[in-house]
Amino acid sequence: MIIPHQSLAIDTLRNLIEEFVTRNGTDYGDYDLSMDDKVQSVQQRLNAGEIVILFIESTQSVNIVEKQALRL
Repeated sequence: MIIPHQSLAIDTLRNLIEEFVTRNGTDYGDYDLSMDDKVQSVQQRLNAGEIVILFIESTQSVNIVEKQALRL
C-alpha cells in the first residue's frame, strides 16, 4: 500500500528518509553530500512523484521505492 508522504508528520517523514538514505547508501558520485542534502534530494523526488513510500503489510515494514518499479 502506498502511503502519501504528505500525510506523514514532518518529523516522521524526515526520520523515514534519513533511515532510507543511511540504509541504502545512495550513490551520489564524486560528491560528499551532507545528511541534509541527501534528505532534501529524496524529498524532492517524493514531491516529483518519482519515488513513493510503500507499506508492506506482510512484514509490517515501510520502504521508499522507485514508482516505476511498481506495477500500478
